Amino acid sequence: MTVPYLLRRLGLAAVVLWAAWTVSFIVLYLLPGDPVATMASGDGEPVSPSELDALRARYGLDQPLPVQYVTKLWAALHGDLGTSFASGQDVRTAVAQALPPTLQIAAAGLLVAVVGGTAVALAATWARTPWLRQVLASLPSLAVSLPVFWVGLMLVQLFSFSLGWLPSVGDRGPESLILPAVTLGLPTGALVAQVLAKSLTQALDSPYVTTARAKGVGAAAVHLRHALGNAAIPALTVLGYVVGNLLAGSVVVETVFTRPGLGRLTVASVGAQDIPVVQGIVLFAALAFVVVNLLVDLAYPLLDPRVAVAPGSTR
Repeated sequence: MTVPYLLRRLGLAAVVLWAAWTVSFIVLYLLPGDPVATMASGDGEPVSPSELDALRARYGLDQPLPVQYVTKLWAALHGDLGTSFASGQDVRTAVAQALPPTLQIAAAGLLVAVVGGTAVALAATWARTPWLRQVLASLPSLAVSLPVFWVGLMLVQLFSFSLGWLPSVGDRGPESLILPAVTLGLPTGALVAQVLAKSLTQALDSPYVTTARAKGVGAAAVHLRHALGNAAIPALTVLGYVVGNLLAGSVVVETVFTRPGLGRLTVASVGAQDIPVVQGIVLFAALAFVVVNLLVDLAYPLLDPRVAVAPGSTR
């Protein structure tokens, strides 16, 4: 990976962050309603027009929209994401406090997705019986089509209410993480399985695999040692999308299972029109996306030394 390529990727990452921040700014300010009035009416006490004007001036909402955009963007470039309308808390602090539970559930969901997706892909390409291979190959498409909230509710109904094996809501230790992780990891694992199974099928028909078989290499070694490494590269490519899917799915999962985290903070902030907090969460999600994609690019040569980025390459 050349230095110009790395600089170009960093420049594209900066553009993605700017675009995410700008789009969220525009969308949030186009929402109907007055965020200041929503914030002031939180305690149920009547607020005079002069007090509303004072609050707007305090948060800079009395300025024209282009002035607000430039002012807030300049502050964001210096690491100042503003103050929450609802709590008065610094946005960076609010996001940092909500982040650990979300990272916990996202890591568990990613583990379920990678292990489960890889297992299904290997089984689908390993099976010798045509009907079994077809059934296994169709499982990822079925899992992708299932709504996340429906999966969560069904798991709660079965394992919490019917069998009583696992807690249904809250954060009560490792056992309370199982159902949310499975709910979050199921659609993501299905995507991994789809991409990996297709790549494995193509790899198993490649000349180098035919040569390995001709040399007497066993089926397991062909699958795991010769085909899986090359087949993992396309699956690794979707990792950036997977991270975005996990962050988006956390909104639903944390709501269904009543868990703290960025998902519930997002829902609460959107409902309260807490613009600075929502923008901070969007910016964090975009940052996670670009960082993961950059790490994926760096990981390509580790999986396959033949993969190199030429000076004029766009990948």
